[in-house]
Amino acid sequence: MEPSQPSPSEDEAVAGTGRVVTAPVPLEEATRTPYVRRRAPVVAVLMTSRDRRRQTLRALDALADQRSLPPGTALRVHLVDAGSRDGTADAVRAAHPEVEVHRAGAGVRWGEGIRLASRNSRAAGATPFTHQLWLRDDVVLADEALALLLATSRSLGDTAVVVGAVRDGRVPGTRPGTTPLAYSGRRRTRGPHRLPLVEPTGRTELCDTYDGAAVLLPRAARDRVGDLDRAFRHTLGDLDHGLRARRARVPAFVAPRAVGERHTVPLPPASEEPGIGVREALRRRTAELPPRVWWTYCLRHAGVRAPLLAAAPYLRTALRTARG
Repeated sequence: MEPSQPSPSEDEAVAGTGRVVTAPVPLEEATRTPYVRRRAPVVAVLMTSRDRRRQTLRALDALADQRSLPPGTALRVHLVDAGSRDGTADAVRAAHPEVEVHRAGAGVRWGEGIRLASRNSRAAGATPFTHQLWLRDDVVLADEALALLLATSRSLGDTAVVVGAVRDGRVPGTRPGTTPLAYSGRRRTRGPHRLPLVEPTGRTELCDTYDGAAVLLPRAARDRVGDLDRAFRHTLGDLDHGLRARRARVPAFVAPRAVGERHTVPLPPASEEPGIGVREALRRRTAELPPRVWWTYCLRHAGVRAPLLAAAPYLRTALRTARG
């Protein structure tokens, strides 16, 4: 993989393909300046969920409570319910009747659900959106999160992807705002396709790709890059989208502050369960990371290192299990 790109200077930000993006407007100025001769923001919020009623309702409650939005801002929430059996769809309709709930089969995964929600946001008769917001159902936004994302987008000319960093909300003994990152933008290092999370610094930070937890795409960026690729039904679609945006000369920036918290506890991979044999560990690992999907991703983004990168997670699983 190519080395990571230089950090932006005060006067320019260099996207991955070498395009120079004009210097951003200061965030405070973008926040204060009224929308003149332009539509107020219409944000299509894209979500998908399955059997996570409590988390989904909490995420929607936080979204409904957003403050300091530009005057006239409209939210259009498109939720794909992937065959929930815990009453998620009915509970959402009762608590948030403004949300468009699309019932899909239980086999629909996160990437497919976001694609369906995006299609619904562009349906005939729908209010044309100015931005799309990908929002995971386990993310509880801070009160002014969307205002921050919109102001950051505006400061960048509404042409760049804006990534909201999300902190882990379930780390005992830590003060608010100091917990580790759960999701954020990611930046390439010189290692073999390592993509560490980008910590917010109080200013916009260029990133190479992003997790799809809280991502704002202005219309111009969405139309240039498109939706998540149908090749990635669940995982990797967000990372692939960010790397495709980079190639399309659409820069991505992490917003100056974290925008919310994750309120679920991720389970450890089943392939790492102690005491299982190598064959069973590999069977589980290939279910977690389907080889065909992983190979597609590696082939697109790893260049000549694709074969080695494609084999690496399965070799690591086999070696770790064999060592006990």
